[in-house]
Amino acid sequence: MPVISAPGDFLVDDLYLDLRPVLGEPLYLKCEGFNFAGSVKLKAASAMIDDAERRGVLNADSVIVESSSGNLGVALSMIAASKGYHFLCVTDTRCNLATRRLMEAVGARVHIITEPDPEGGFLGARLDYVRQVCASDERSLWLNQYANAYGWIAHYRTTAPSIAEQFPDLDVLFVGAGTTGTLMGCARYFKESARPVTVVAVDSVGSVNFGGPPGPRMIPGLGSGVPSQLLDPSFVDDVVHVPEVKAIRALHRLAASGFLLGGSTGTVVSGALSWLAEHRPDEPCTAVAISPDLGERYLDSVYQSNWVGDIYGAHALDFDSVRSP
Repeated sequence: MPVISAPGDFLVDDLYLDLRPVLGEPLYLKCEGFNFAGSVKLKAASAMIDDAERRGVLNADSVIVESSSGNLGVALSMIAASKGYHFLCVTDTRCNLATRRLMEAVGARVHIITEPDPEGGFLGARLDYVRQVCASDERSLWLNQYANAYGWIAHYRTTAPSIAEQFPDLDVLFVGAGTTGTLMGCARYFKESARPVTVVAVDSVGSVNFGGPPGPRMIPGLGSGVPSQLLDPSFVDDVVHVPEVKAIRALHRLAASGFLLGGSTGTVVSGALSWLAEHRPDEPCTAVAISPDLGERYLDSVYQSNWVGDIYGAHALDFDSVRSP
């Protein structure tokens, strides 16, 4: 039985769902949502805070400032609360209400951007506000998850080795692309280990991470309106772009079997199913996809039929549609 004294001390790193009975496809889902922050972002948050403390740039008077669509904000909120730091999360209107309330409940301040930048979207507007805060208050410390190497180092040291240990015969790994920290940490690890693993990035339609045209995105988490500074495409073998309505259908298929998972997970699972159907239709394959978070914070959005219908159309969750990836 684990006994802990800080929320960051508890981390489940070895739980996988076998999705063959649920979806009929040979896919294992690595569940990263079982910690006090509720997402994979706890790893990056812990690594970035530890680095800032080692370098002496974070002290009791500092105000940690970060842009986040939600999950990293929650992780930083909990770590800041446990260590006695001030934290300001800059998010936007797509952030789930439950996520905002959670951050505020543990003492964080939350600033919501309501208007997107004409070119950089909501992320561009959030980053502009972060820069303004840092320029106006010398106590501010921007960890900058979009350029901080510890965003991928955390996964190079933890997530990827855990997968490699559990699946020595791994053929394909599917990783969602947001800031691309998880993606780059895992991709670098497997490329440098010289294991014959195909690493597939799963991105949202409307994201510019891999050079696609910008477009509206309503599900927070994956995708970006500004190219990631962490991304090195040479480590990635293939990319799948998933429309949000297909991500939601995948989530509802999982929920119908009792697995309530987060918005980014729907994108990753849908992309994985599409890629496997095209590239490994009849070939035996050991495939793993990373699930970033759980679904409770999405009950008022992707799991709410009125919300889905208003944004994606009345037939988005038709019975036949829900059964397609």
